[in-house]
Amino acid sequence: MTEFRCTQCGGELHPDEGQIFLTCPFCSSTVYLDKSQVVFHWYLAPTLNEEQARGSLARWMAGNETVKDLDKKAKLQGGSFEYFPVWHFKRRFENGSEQFLQVPAAATSVTEIRRLKLPAGDLRRYDESLEAQSHPPTVPLETAFSWLAAQNIPKVQLVERALVHIPLYTFKYSFQGNLYTAMVEGATGSVIANIFPAKAEYPYRLAGGVSALVFLCLATFPVIGAIIDGGEGFSLGLIGCTGLGVIAAPALFGLATWVAAKV
Repeated sequence: MTEFRCTQCGGELHPDEGQIFLTCPFCSSTVYLDKSQVVFHWYLAPTLNEEQARGSLARWMAGNETVKDLDKKAKLQGGSFEYFPVWHFKRRFENGSEQFLQVPAAATSVTEIRRLKLPAGDLRRYDESLEAQSHPPTVPLETAFSWLAAQNIPKVQLVERALVHIPLYTFKYSFQGNLYTAMVEGATGSVIANIFPAKAEYPYRLAGGVSALVFLCLATFPVIGAIIDGGEGFSLGLIGCTGLGVIAAPALFGLATWVAAKV
């Protein structure tokens, strides 16, 4: 039979058949059993209720990443709450520096979960009373190792590993006939979304290109003047460049303001 030992105190564990969540009887650590591996089991304590999570989502919708007035034009279709499992790793480099990594421990369409920064000070021992709201882990630890290896992160550098259930509010919303999903992490209010109505980049690039072209043309005036009439031509060209630049600047600023207001 496989022998299970607590990762904290080394005490021998005797799980019941099919049991995967366990509390060590010797040191009271909460652990998760993944085949023959035993890892710490934590959960991230939420600080937001659903109304506050909706507020975080609204602020994100009104921010610079999304289309203008998304917070006013989008229609929420409802929300749900659960503790979602992630594999949490500490990576240590040869120079002694460290990095924390997350990998989803269950199937999800929002892969941006891996970019979350978990506040270590808020991690608590997993409580069995949370199971009714917890999404069960379905991604084995070895699979998570293989995903990281594909990103050139060797297993030998992963000095700590744990299963962490994070509080997530999942919201569905519609915009211009399309349905989107966004998640709000319940401890920090961070919004996670893979696909969302983003600001179009083309109008900003066009406004920037026009501004650059105008001032590039103006900058040639002194050069052309110097070629045509030496020092006096250079002076006249510089005056013309400065005068037209003063006239063009407000117009270009107005163009940029109009683009920002419309996009």
